[in-house]
Amino acid sequence: MTNRDFQKSPHTNLSTVAITSQTSDDSSHRLAETIVQAADDRKASDIVVLKVTDISYLTDYFVIATGFSRTQVRAISDSIEEKVARECHKNPLRVEGKGEGSWILHDYGDVIVHIFMPQEREFYNLEAFWGHAERINIPSLYNSSQE
Repeated sequence: MTNRDFQKSPHTNLSTVAITSQTSDDSSHRLAETIVQAADDRKASDIVVLKVTDISYLTDYFVIATGFSRTQVRAISDSIEEKVARECHKNPLRVEGKGEGSWILHDYGDVIVHIFMPQEREFYNLEAFWGHAERINIPSLYNSSQE
């Protein structure tokens, strides 16, 4: 359960919280997996999933990926939007940076996606900033890279 969920309903009994938390975590994890698959479909590099539920009230997961040209960064972004809309029936709450194309951010509420050009990813170094977050393995990512 995120802090957002608790703030929305502070008078919820514990059994409801446990059920809501599990359901929310499952749907957030499924959303993160879908995003990873969409990024991988467009050959995104160095895809990292960080679970930040316990250390941030902003979101449950960060997905971080690299594209090697502005065109590829935009293609990764478009792939994510299309696949998430089709499979999870969600649209981003906001998208930033698409015009520039060097760092595109998608905010899905439970999952925030960062698609970087290599220089921007190195400069902002989100993995180090959120280094205490749990890294999540997405099995489908490893299966597709072995094909």
